[in-house]
Amino acid sequence: MSSMSTNKSNCSRSSSARSKQNARVIAQTTIDAKLHVDFEESKRLFDYSTSIDFNISSSTSNVPSSTVSAYLQKMQRGSLIQPFGCLIAVDEQNFTVLAYSENAPEMLDLAPHAVPNIEQQEALTYGSDVRTLFSSPGATALQKAANFGEVNLLNPILVHCKTSGKPFYAILHRIEAALVIDLEPVNPAEVPVTAAGALKSYKLAAKAISRLQSLPSGNISLLCDVLVKEVSELTGYDRIMVYKFHEDEHGEVIAESRRPDLEPYLGLHYPATDIPQASRFLFMKNKIRMICDCSAQPVKVIQDKGLAQPLSLCGSTLRSPHGCHAQYMASMGSIASLVMSVTINENDDEMDSEQDKGRKLWGLVVCHHTSPRFVPFPLRYACEFLLQVFGVQINKEVDLAAQMREKHILQTQTVLCDMLLRDSPVGIVTKSPNVMDLVKCDGAALYYRQKFWLLGVTPTKAQIRDIAEWLLEYRSSSTGLSTDSLMEAGYPGASVLGEAVCGMAAVKITSKDFLF
Repeated sequence: MSSMSTNKSNCSRSSSARSKQNARVIAQTTIDAKLHVDFEESKRLFDYSTSIDFNISSSTSNVPSSTVSAYLQKMQRGSLIQPFGCLIAVDEQNFTVLAYSENAPEMLDLAPHAVPNIEQQEALTYGSDVRTLFSSPGATALQKAANFGEVNLLNPILVHCKTSGKPFYAILHRIEAALVIDLEPVNPAEVPVTAAGALKSYKLAAKAISRLQSLPSGNISLLCDVLVKEVSELTGYDRIMVYKFHEDEHGEVIAESRRPDLEPYLGLHYPATDIPQASRFLFMKNKIRMICDCSAQPVKVIQDKGLAQPLSLCGSTLRSPHGCHAQYMASMGSIASLVMSVTINENDDEMDSEQDKGRKLWGLVVCHHTSPRFVPFPLRYACEFLLQVFGVQINKEVDLAAQMREKHILQTQTVLCDMLLRDSPVGIVTKSPNVMDLVKCDGAALYYRQKFWLLGVTPTKAQIRDIAEWLLEYRSSSTGLSTDSLMEAGYPGASVLGEAVCGMAAVKITSKDFLF
């Protein structure tokens, strides 16, 4: 019976936490969409601070769903790519072209000369066979890749233009309507001779991976510090940060490696809108994201009118940053960036332990550079290998920290219960350990027999008495209250509590006494 009760309690907590999380994501996405509209309408005179303060403090219920849908459509199907490469989307069955970026003919040396001939004009158009653009080995490799289930495991595929011999890395991924081929130029001096693709990438990352795996457990800070140094050595960016998401969706820089003359960001906290929910979704789909030059003019992707909607560019390595993010980068003095996602197991008590657990975004590794910077695909893939290992290590550390926290809570509970049995409730706020050692909070208060004991940041005694009277009048049948917002819980005096007090957990210890 006890086990069943515990399971029901765990399921209830898990369901409640998931509901709150979903509500936060929906509310945050609406704010993100409204901020995007504000930016689009501002004609580049956008004041982020003013806009974010207004949108967070005001209700988002008046934001039309069409505004949110249009925002998400633009984020995922914006039809724009970065100009450092070109894109071709083909029908997977016959390799006929369905869409291509406007810079593809020139980049692939297909642009007509002063006196064009028919072959040059028709080389890249809707319905043409993309395999005819590349020399035989590359065309054959593309054909074989299309027959492979997990096509991304074969990336990158080295191809050469048939007309000029110019080398490219072809990076393939599937979407609902096509096989998308991102083509990134390769420096002829760096064309791989032997080790290629995943093998070469693993060799680049092997040393850094070995260092991470040799670290002692129980120190997330050390793990993050070593990671930023390794990524710095691998990529050469001016600044590398580990950016961790907190439960309320805001982010914090918890590790940093930077050029000495740059302002430190370590320890800074950023609002949840800093990384929009739509971007977080994309980071779950595409684990690494490079922006070579935020000031570069994006290139349009044109497509066959027979396609039902604009191509999804979620998985493209070339997807262009939208205007708001490009300006945000420029305002920070960052022209280029490389961002890698860190995912860990979803902590879901309802999920059967034998089933595969879901994944959630724990944080990001963010690299900034003060000038344009291009990192070749094999090196980016090496970083992705490294981040996979880092994610496994972080997962272990998070699990270990949770176990240690649970052990500490049980020990503290035992001591506090013993105090209650042997003494009056006053001991749990006056002795050590006290209730603040059990519950993560900024302050605690005991209201017992018309007397007050205060710890840390709390409302005034008069305000505590008023909250107690409100609980007795409006929640008399309950043994307490737990809320993230007294305002949302309906407490009429919430607005006068000030910025220091927002959420509260209250437990009724007698018919008229409370522990807050």
